[in-house]
Amino acid sequence: MDKIDGLQLNEMVQMGAHHLATNADYVDSLNVFPVPDGDTGTNMNLSMTSGAKETAAKVEAHIGRTAQALSKGLLMGARGNSGVILSQLFRGFAKAIEKEETVTASIFAQALQYGVETAYKAVMKPVEGTILTVAKDASNHGVEVAEQTDDIIEVMEAVVREGQASLERTPDLLPVLKQVGVVDSGGQGLVYVYEGFLASLKGEPLPERKEDASLDDLIRAEHHRSVQDFMNTEDIVYGYCTEFMVKFEEAKTKEKAFDETAFRNELSEIGDSLLVISDDEIAKVHIHTEQPGEAFNLGQQYGSLINMKIENMREQHIAIVGEEKIEKHPYAIVTVAMGAGIADLLRSIGASYVIEGGQTMNPSTEDIVAAIKKIEAERVIIVPNNKNIVMAAKQAAEVLDIEAAVVETRSVPEGITAILTFNPEASVEENKRDMTEAASEVKTGQVTTAVRDTEIDGVTIKKDEYMGIAQSKIVVSLPSLRQAVEQTIATLIDEDSEIVTVLFGEDVTEEDASALAEWIEEQYEEVEVEVHDGKQPLYPYIISVE
Repeated sequence: MDKIDGLQLNEMVQMGAHHLATNADYVDSLNVFPVPDGDTGTNMNLSMTSGAKETAAKVEAHIGRTAQALSKGLLMGARGNSGVILSQLFRGFAKAIEKEETVTASIFAQALQYGVETAYKAVMKPVEGTILTVAKDASNHGVEVAEQTDDIIEVMEAVVREGQASLERTPDLLPVLKQVGVVDSGGQGLVYVYEGFLASLKGEPLPERKEDASLDDLIRAEHHRSVQDFMNTEDIVYGYCTEFMVKFEEAKTKEKAFDETAFRNELSEIGDSLLVISDDEIAKVHIHTEQPGEAFNLGQQYGSLINMKIENMREQHIAIVGEEKIEKHPYAIVTVAMGAGIADLLRSIGASYVIEGGQTMNPSTEDIVAAIKKIEAERVIIVPNNKNIVMAAKQAAEVLDIEAAVVETRSVPEGITAILTFNPEASVEENKRDMTEAASEVKTGQVTTAVRDTEIDGVTIKKDEYMGIAQSKIVVSLPSLRQAVEQTIATLIDEDSEIVTVLFGEDVTEEDASALAEWIEEQYEEVEVEVHDGKQPLYPYIISVE
């Protein structure tokens, strides 16, 4: 095969997206930190799916225009850093062939290489041993092979072969990968996309995991919309659409054998719209509930949780049926948070719009743009509150036709401080500078549960223990939640600390949070303590120290 056109590129994209979707849960499992919200595979899958939908909707024989459709879909659907980098890879690819009706093996390989150059430019501090390295090595080898053959299939085989080899080398470039015993998750996701491209070119099927798409197909039946269109927001009994997968573990299933019917009955006591699908290795769950954390706990009886997602349907319903008039904000702050309590707190201190999201559910570029358009802002400050949302926020700022800036907050505590610093009389750039400086003064601690045994930075971590994370570094892993949060706080507080803010999650009682606050005041007499019910999932405590 010496040339491909837009029709063939569309088929490649669909196959690549399908292969990535089938293996997204495995990509999620490669997250270095053993936290219950690794989401690289989820983000790349949602991003690539957006690109594939746009491509399929606008496919034509002209490969340049088909590639532009792919680029647009990826750009607007990009979620998380991995999704944004993927969008940049194909943005450069599309730019390189935008005027071509068909492409040869050489042009195809050069376009992949130009995509890599575009992606590197989009990342402020590129790190080797990541998806960028895998993309670079794969495209460079593709260009070399294209100098020796005109067969696009041979070139794509070379790209896949070198991509896999580069992926296997990532632990040698990033010591933390070797320490934990995984390859780079983003690089693995890209290899799956490229494997899909190759299978399409060769006309070969890809192996599919048993039952993998069943739950997704059921959810796509749009039961949410059909039900919600005919009810009032206050009539939604179970407000959180919760999805997750349980990867069975022998040690746990020996203690309590998995029985799909019994598991379904347990879940039915805390929600409705319940779907449970399982095979010998995994169970997929979809449920509407008021207690997402309890659903996760029930799943953890049988193994580790992956592909977790929570959506606030009451918020979605308001957007769907227009019950709430969106207030216009000429000068707005749009921010991101998980947990109804945290969202309320952010609104109370000046956020114009809070996008439901965070770990496991990073909003896309399009989600951020849509939120800003809803409030009809003329100037906007975007406060992402998560390092994995920063790149999507920046892409949103670039595509907006209004003055916009991103304050690169990496946590909710940083976001709270930044928003409190906002000055409506100052320019966008002045606010960006001042808010960024204020956020840098905040220390953040988080406590969550470990999803596997590992060792990071000298800390031995046991599955299901409580991990304390201080300033993005795991500092402790203990069986006791109280001891874990106490030691995390001790790591954060120093002689200059003045205020400690405790945001407690949905699985923590107000009494436990108050007792913790009393302990902080006794141990550190020089600090003031504030406590808020954040209602966030997965993280029992989020701590801010200023």
